[in-house]
Amino acid sequence: MKNNYSRLKWVALIILGGILFFLSKSAQAATITPLPLQQQAVVGVVQDQNGLPIPGVTITVKNTSRGTVTNLDGEYSITAPANGTLVFSYIGFKTVEIPVDNNEEISIQLEEDVSALGEVKINAGYYTTTERERTGNISRVTAEEIELQPVVSPIQALQGRMAGVEITPGGSNPGTASTIRIRGTNSLREEGNFPLYIIDGVPINSIPVETNTIIGNAGLDPLNNLNVSNIKSIEVLKDADATAIYGSRGANGVILITTKKGRGIGTGIEANFYTGVTTVPNRLDLLNTQEYLEIRRRAFENDEVEPTENNAYDLLLWDQDRYTDWQDFVFGGTSETTNANLTFSGGDEYTSYRLGGSYFTQGTVYPGDYDYQKVTGNLNLNHQSKDDKFNLNLSVNYGVDINNLVGNINLTSSISRLPPNAPEVFNDDNTLNWEEWSLAGLDNPLEGNYNNSVTTTNNLITNLSLSYKLISNLRFKTNLGYTSFDSKENIKLPRRSYNPAEAIDNSSSHLYTKRKSWIIEPQLIYNTSIGKLSIESIIGATLQENNSNRIRFQGSGYSSEILIGNLAAAERILNAESVTTEYRYSALFSRIGINWQRKYYINLTGRRDGSSRFGPDNRFSNFGAIGAAWIFSDEPFIKKAFPFLSFGKFRGSFGTTGNDQIGDYGYLDAYEATVGPGGLYPTTLANPNYSWEENKKLEGAVELGFFEDKFRLGVSWYRNRSDNQLVGYPLPAITGFSSVQANLPATVENTGWEIEATSENFRNDNFQWQTSFNISFPRNELVNYPDLEQSSFANTYKVGHPLNISLLYEYTGLDPETGFYTVRDVNDDGSFDYQDRTIIQDLNRDFFGGINNSFSYKNFSFQFLWEFVKQKGRFTVFNAGRPRNVSTKVLPALENEGNYQTISQSRQANTAFNFVENSLFPIQDASFLRLKTISLGYNLSEEFLDKIGIEQLRLFTHGQNLITLSPYEGMDPEFPSSGSSFRTLKTITGGLQIIF
Repeated sequence: MKNNYSRLKWVALIILGGILFFLSKSAQAATITPLPLQQQAVVGVVQDQNGLPIPGVTITVKNTSRGTVTNLDGEYSITAPANGTLVFSYIGFKTVEIPVDNNEEISIQLEEDVSALGEVKINAGYYTTTERERTGNISRVTAEEIELQPVVSPIQALQGRMAGVEITPGGSNPGTASTIRIRGTNSLREEGNFPLYIIDGVPINSIPVETNTIIGNAGLDPLNNLNVSNIKSIEVLKDADATAIYGSRGANGVILITTKKGRGIGTGIEANFYTGVTTVPNRLDLLNTQEYLEIRRRAFENDEVEPTENNAYDLLLWDQDRYTDWQDFVFGGTSETTNANLTFSGGDEYTSYRLGGSYFTQGTVYPGDYDYQKVTGNLNLNHQSKDDKFNLNLSVNYGVDINNLVGNINLTSSISRLPPNAPEVFNDDNTLNWEEWSLAGLDNPLEGNYNNSVTTTNNLITNLSLSYKLISNLRFKTNLGYTSFDSKENIKLPRRSYNPAEAIDNSSSHLYTKRKSWIIEPQLIYNTSIGKLSIESIIGATLQENNSNRIRFQGSGYSSEILIGNLAAAERILNAESVTTEYRYSALFSRIGINWQRKYYINLTGRRDGSSRFGPDNRFSNFGAIGAAWIFSDEPFIKKAFPFLSFGKFRGSFGTTGNDQIGDYGYLDAYEATVGPGGLYPTTLANPNYSWEENKKLEGAVELGFFEDKFRLGVSWYRNRSDNQLVGYPLPAITGFSSVQANLPATVENTGWEIEATSENFRNDNFQWQTSFNISFPRNELVNYPDLEQSSFANTYKVGHPLNISLLYEYTGLDPETGFYTVRDVNDDGSFDYQDRTIIQDLNRDFFGGINNSFSYKNFSFQFLWEFVKQKGRFTVFNAGRPRNVSTKVLPALENEGNYQTISQSRQANTAFNFVENSLFPIQDASFLRLKTISLGYNLSEEFLDKIGIEQLRLFTHGQNLITLSPYEGMDPEFPSSGSSFRTLKTITGGLQIIF
């Protein structure tokens, strides 16, 4: 498989190189096409007030969409009418308009205007806005912040960079889906909390892809196949004003991913490459061999039990001087990661394009030759007619990845805490050592080591956007999108992975997943101005269809290991299952944006949604929102009273969105065939009456800028209430069913404060320093749940408390007679159950955020991001006395000191531990401060680059998760569930970026 994939990689690169060469020649030919007589070429240089060139300045012909950008020397070339006007714009500088007036050369100096930062365009989905004019809550990160991070999915690059956006890794294996929550958990169902992903205008299924590999329940991230280096920006829509135009699809927030476009006039090639290593950053402080053996011997003494080969194999059968650091054995490896990216862009004043490809590979820290590999290709084509009436944009993103992992082994906590004197797991001939482990009555802990899982996915995301100007202020636009995702998973389980004493056949497990969707969105866009009043409006429709298919089965009885996976060689096909579903969605939507004098803004959105997931009488529902903003800093009395206030805006919004994230066909009866021939039995009860969940969102915010916007501050308060919850309504056992899908008047509320700040601390010709900061204070509460105590969720949720809680016993100290842990028997009935779990522990984060600093000095740049989280966690690695390694924290118990119980392996001691494990005793402060990213870059001098014919050459090094400061005693405070698991890896990379 690896050899085939290697060939695929080189063939793809050769083909890509040929295409780039062809396009390069075509683009050169295009640039010498004779121009119409009424047009003329204009060249020039754009500089700042110090005479330094400004690269990246946008120059457009006024009242057209024709434009270009300056190169690193501030030079530009554009074709314009002799009587036309050129518009020069760049973030941080005032926009300038200069008539062409038959001039063939126009060079200018731009004046700094920090307030112009508010004019940067923000993608709001069906329309664009600016930081100054937005009425909704939209967070944004750009390519410079994410493109060179060594991550598989772009979602992983957002950690710590956005207020209200909480991202936790799903695991340490490459390709594992992360969990993302935008302003908390809204639904009682796990599948009801996924945000909407939009890539270049096309929605994709955000639910992680099912897998049977060691990735587990987290699933595969559907964004894995994207090229992170090809992303221009990621916007996250959070409040009602921003999300309501997406209706039911935006109930949990919207993530808009925009890919890069061509450069305009001329051609260019950009290449970047990095390579590096990844390791596990932390270890548990566990007992060494002598400490462990002393603990074990004390357990037998305390229990007054005679050690035998059955109960004390580690004392009597195993080497007493042997020491193995099982943590180092399991996850002490070094994983290599490499990324190569190549893009070609060019065009003329009417057409631009960008074509690129990338190759990414990442290994694992576990023993064995396992890795993740990805090849991507992308194309973006933009065209406009000479009369500027017709526009076309084509976006194609395609990715193939292969995830090669060990199958069906827990490679973290189960093996890393083996006794330090445990025998070798391998024999000298690299076969599994069964003999020594079998003498102790145990299976080899690496049972299944030779299993192998290979998951191959293909992902195509394409969008064609067409627009035509019907009259002066009216434009017709349509988006046509198509996605195709398929996953093929094959797990091989050879006989040699298991104990030869057991009769186990060679077998295989197969899982195929196919997702297809198409979407059509016609729109009419009308913009006009009447004096000081400006109106932007849009009306459109959405037609969408999703088809999914899942097939799973097992093959058994292969005569040879080499045949495993070849179903024609299997003796038996077992547990075959095929599920096909179809989902249809339609909507009408509209938006009217009104502003008066660019000071007073009102944004009205509405949408009527229809979903095939509900019965015929409940398929349609209406959603909408209103957003408003007042830029009070433009009022004359404010300017006079507060001259230091450069910008001030109040904004607020209220609206409703829906949620239809449930299974398909739930309103119909479902049947399965009986084991015997000719029979059916019901598996699901029908309920045609359930309908949409509804999420009501309210927000108020203030945005301030001081001292010419050198310091900007934004504070937002929000309240989201999700009710009419779609959950399983419990039924009596006599019905034969545990529940039926229904709406319950349960209400989940998320409230919180978000603070975002940016500052320009210092700036001169050579040195700049900027800081950005964000912090979120989220609160989640189950406000209402009728008859909760009679439902199956009685021991999961509590009214008045968050959804993510633990019900715990009250710890009452060590028993003075036995020395064992004790917890309170609240009702004095002599048993311990959920009636005694009276303490409610909130497992949510109290607050989280990040602080980022960016420095530049001449050709050097330096950036670092600290992520911080305030939370609680559990640490349970202290059950001393049993044949498992534990924390060195238990050593004082040898002297009957400290807070841990008497060392014992008795049933009473283990029961006491099980009780205390579910009390406040193991709860710790799991807050952390983490150096999330750090980057150092150097741009080679222009004089040197001119000599070798290169536009830009940048060298850089990047670090991720290098330092974590935390009082938590476990492996990873980001995953503080028990203490012996981890999800965060430390990565260091170095590379270069070249632009020709």
